[in-house]
Parts: sequence; structure tokens; C-alpha cells
Amino acid sequence: MKKKGAASSSNSKVATKRILLVDDHPIMRHGLAQLIRAAEELEVCGEAGSAREGLEQTLALKPDLVIVDLTLPDKSGLELLKDINAMSPGMQCLVLSMHDESLYAERVLRSGARGYIMKETAAENLITAIRKVLSGGLYLSDSLAAKMLEQAAFGRPKLPGGGVDALTDRELEVLEAIGSGKATKIIAEQLNISARTVEAHRAHIKEKLNITDGPGLVRYAVQWMETRAGLG
Repeated sequence: MKKKGAASSSNSKVATKRILLVDDHPIMRHGLAQLIRAAEELEVCGEAGSAREGLEQTLALKPDLVIVDLTLPDKSGLELLKDINAMSPGMQCLVLSMHDESLYAERVLRSGARGYIMKETAAENLITAIRKVLSGGLYLSDSLAAKMLEQAAFGRPKLPGGGVDALTDRELEVLEAIGSGKATKIIAEQLNISARTVEAHRAHIKEKLNITDGPGLVRYAVQWMETRAGLG
């Protein structure tokens, strides 16, 4: 009877949850892996440096959770989330990004992720976010969760040029970079795309926002970023 009880106690242990990391920076993946492996019930089952590798490993390894960066060399992390959601329905995903959560969290959730955490807070909040998502919940910072509840209750605040919602995920990244004062060459390097592609995105953004020239786009982007910061 004692042996049976011992077996029952062993079976009651929490099963280890397997995490896949998708980030194009090896040093960042290494740091995240150390944080995760320090948690007794979590393990890193694989790593990927691009969206293509991330999708392939998601389908092959079938992890319990995929942690996705938004900026990847071959495709936006948002597009990867959509691909994962289409090809592996029900897969739990958490976005970990350098981008301001107020700009991307809603798009992330619409794309199939269950949470959003900024890299600057990863050391303090990553394990909490992972556990929250794995338990079936949503993870957002307290400030963003409160803001989204307020929007749901009282309506979305009017921002300059509400047409931002018409922008693609990549165009939104470019607009954010313009508003942060970055030149085309820097934006291209940051997003791992060509300068010509950045210019094409700028043209599409101007068209969608009814802006006629480059200086007007810069003024709009700066004002938009300042307004977003004011809502934080």
C-alpha cells in the first residue's frame, strides 16, 4: 500500500512544459533560455532565428508555448502568429518584443497570441507571463490591461489620423520608426529589409493616411507617437 501511495505522489508532480523560442538574436535567446530553465517546471525544447524556422519547429516539436519576437528577418512576428494559428490551432503563443505594447498588443491578440511582454521587463515578468498563458489566461501589463478595459467601457479615444488601423503590421512598424526620428537606412537595418522597401512602405502609408509629402508624414508620425505616449 505504501508503494502505491508513493507512485500516486510521483504522478501528482506538475508536468514539465516545453517552450520554443523564436528570436533572431542568439544572445537574447540564450538569456531567455536561462530564465526559463531556472523555473523547475519549464524547459526550452527548441530555438529559431526566423519566422520560417519558427513555424517549422512549432509543427515538428509541438511545444506547449511559443515565445515570438515581432521583428524577424524574413517575416513579421505578427505574420508568424497568424501562420501558427492557421496551421496549429490552439497553440499557445506569447509575444516578447522591444516595441511599445500600446502600439502592438491589440494586433498581437488579434493575430492569435495570448499575451504581450516588453523585453525591458522580461527579467522580472517573463516567468509570470508564461505561467499565466499556460494556465489558459491572458497576460498584459497592468497599465495596458486597465487601458483596454477603459476603451471597452467608454470607447476608443480619438487619436490623430485614426486611419492608422488601415496600415499593415509592417507599415505600422515603419510609422513608429519614423515617429522615433529614424532615417530610412536605420529603419531598413532595424527591420531587416531594403531601403527601397522602406520607401515603398512610406509611400503606402502616405496614401492610406492622405498625406501628400515626406515632411508631412514625419510631422504626423511624431505627433502620433507623442499622443500615444500621452495615453500611457
